[in-house]
Amino acid sequence: MNDQPNRPHQPYDPYGQQPQAPQAWPGQGYQGHQGYEDPQAAQHYTQQWQGQTWETQNHQAVPSAQAQAADPETAILTPQSPPRRSAAPAGADSPAPGYGPATVGGNTRVTDAQRARAEGRSPIIEPGIQPAALTALLGLLLAGAAAVGTYALLVPLVVLQAVTAAGWFRLNGMWPARQGIALGFAGALAADAALLASDRSPAAILGTLGVWVLLALVLQLRSHADPDERMYGLMATVAASALAIVAGGYLAAAADAVTVGAVAVAVAVLARALPLPTPASVVVSLLAAAGGGIAAGQVTDLGTSGALLGAGAAACALIGHRVASYDYPSRFVHFTAGVALPLAAAAPAVYVLGRALA
Repeated sequence: MNDQPNRPHQPYDPYGQQPQAPQAWPGQGYQGHQGYEDPQAAQHYTQQWQGQTWETQNHQAVPSAQAQAADPETAILTPQSPPRRSAAPAGADSPAPGYGPATVGGNTRVTDAQRARAEGRSPIIEPGIQPAALTALLGLLLAGAAAVGTYALLVPLVVLQAVTAAGWFRLNGMWPARQGIALGFAGALAADAALLASDRSPAAILGTLGVWVLLALVLQLRSHADPDERMYGLMATVAASALAIVAGGYLAAAADAVTVGAVAVAVAVLARALPLPTPASVVVSLLAAAGGGIAAGQVTDLGTSGALLGAGAAACALIGHRVASYDYPSRFVHFTAGVALPLAAAAPAVYVLGRALA
């Protein structure tokens, strides 16, 4: 047996040069011919961590100094948290907000409505005078187009249905939701086509609504989202489609009823935007709608019975106005749902009361 101690393999030099001493691994000393370790060499070759480390206070990756010194171009640069500043006086620049500490369950977003309730404020913000003016303008367009003819009524009605579908999704915080908006608007167009094909029969609205609910259910079942998200999307899609389709009731109603109801809604929404307490504002709106219904009824064949139709349409419109004011909506919500929902919600009342008072 060979009693020679195991030595590192010496690489062969084909050019006849002297073999070079092997390099020791980090953390090991080199054993020479004497057979003992050099403690200084062992300390010199102690293993050093060359990767990126984690600073436990800020939870951010901090590159090692040796990695940056070895190759400054490829060294990992990570954003550092801004230095803490002392309390500054009012109006002074404050440091940019950073990320908070990591949590296991995540940071749940507090909605504006929840913050308003916590601070003792109302979570309801009404659209205001500008969306009310747009609602009144669209209502007057519906009233004038209905007096012209059925196909003239289609132009403002299609605009109303498109804004209704988009506004409902934005009101529910689902934006962009192009598929749901397109589905709801397509249902409204299908209902309009069915109404024209069936000589404005209300059964076309009910049939289209049933088909579109089934279609929305099938599309949500094919989705790969979480069950809760699919259910929420299904409800939003069905509601947006239903509102846009039900707005087609203006096309099914009599022309005189559409004229009176649209004028009453326009007057009611403008009166609701006045700076009055809510109970007083509601009463003033209903009275103004009844007066507008009487005025429009004198132009049509409804006469004084237009007051009842105007009050009924205004009551439904105020419900839509209230829905559009809920949950601290954005300015975009006010100019979509705030404009469209009062008119869309009044469509069934216009059809039913128009048939009853004709």
